[in-house]
Amino acid sequence: MKLIRRLYDWVLRWADTSYGMPALFLLAFAESSFFPIPPDVLLMALALGKPRASYRFAAIASVGSILGGALGYAIGLGFWDVLGDFFYSYVPMFSEQGFIEVQRLFETYDFWVVFTAGFTPIPYKIITIGAGVFHINFAMFMVASLLSRSLRFFLISGLVFHFGETVRIFIEKYFNYLTFAVMILGIGGFVFVSHFT
Repeated sequence: MKLIRRLYDWVLRWADTSYGMPALFLLAFAESSFFPIPPDVLLMALALGKPRASYRFAAIASVGSILGGALGYAIGLGFWDVLGDFFYSYVPMFSEQGFIEVQRLFETYDFWVVFTAGFTPIPYKIITIGAGVFHINFAMFMVASLLSRSLRFFLISGLVFHFGETVRIFIEKYFNYLTFAVMILGIGGFVFVSHFT
């Protein structure tokens, strides 16, 4: 946990430099396949520092994350036999048992697994690599990633733009609850539409 905390503090320091935007892109890219700290923390810090650029920061985070997701897919599709042991040993949140569960979920909910992981605190990197390992349709994977990651980052930037420091404190405290509540509403709407159309 001390290592994670040091990484968290290191990420936040980029907000006070002229390299904040490139760092946001690289962080979003890396987090989609191997880095443990989500880009949300740097996104919020940058948006608070320059509120008028909030949506530009969201776009940068979205593009970086989606491209990073494509890299994760490629790792799973073409290099998992070589890199699997490394990920299980050195990348937080990866386990063989977890991958068995991911495979089971993909067999039933493919699109929604990617969308949920992209939007909620579920580790997106496990799903991006798993999508490649289990040969999930790449176009569907990219659409789900585009929708979920953009929704997540633009929502955060929009809230910071309109409510400032107050919303940063609120998001950091209740982010998990908020995202799961939105997901429940989204899935409920999907079930309703599917049932009555």
